[in-house]
Amino acid sequence: MKYIIDGNEYDVVIEKKMNKNSYIRIKDDLRIHVSTSYLATKNAIEKMLDENYSSLQDLVNKKLRNMEKKQMFFYLGQSYDIIELNIIDDVELDGSRIYVKNHEQLKKWYQNEIKKILGERFKYNCQLFAEGAAMPTLKIRKMKTRWGVYNRANHSVTLNSHLIEYSIESIDYVIIHELSHIIHFDHSKEFWNLVSKYCPNYKRIRKELKE
Repeated sequence: MKYIIDGNEYDVVIEKKMNKNSYIRIKDDLRIHVSTSYLATKNAIEKMLDENYSSLQDLVNKKLRNMEKKQMFFYLGQSYDIIELNIIDDVELDGSRIYVKNHEQLKKWYQNEIKKILGERFKYNCQLFAEGAAMPTLKIRKMKTRWGVYNRANHSVTLNSHLIEYSIESIDYVIIHELSHIIHFDHSKEFWNLVSKYCPNYKRIRKELKE
């Protein structure tokens, strides 16, 4: 089965189960997955897709943006064209270009920048945070669904290594968000008031991080 969104044709994968409800998801390969009951007809599925057209359109466009972004190199909120030159000894940034000797050099430099930048911003914001909390332990790793996590059990903050792709402002917001969880473990009004104290533009930054 095929379905057209914005003039482009997408494959529809139908999974029939003992479902009471129907669910629509768009995978990374841009195929539309429909999970529905054994009794659902093709016409019923097409009607369901039509009723959710705007949502499907938004999801497809978001997937396309993410696919395009993965083809680009981002560092602190700016995209760079990678230029490989054998004569380069150290990584050099020049405007919208980054000059490297080879991919391995770039990878090593990027990993060092992740540790350095996130570590520096973490220390800075912990010192800025005047709520009397002891400085947590910092951990950095790749995460698929979260930008940061505060672990109350071992008093640690884990930051997503992909934050290096975003601006310093965005990195600081995520750190402040997690530090605020030391004082307010939920997402109550008091929690967001505390976040706003250190990051007045948090709503805009949250929206940008979700795109």
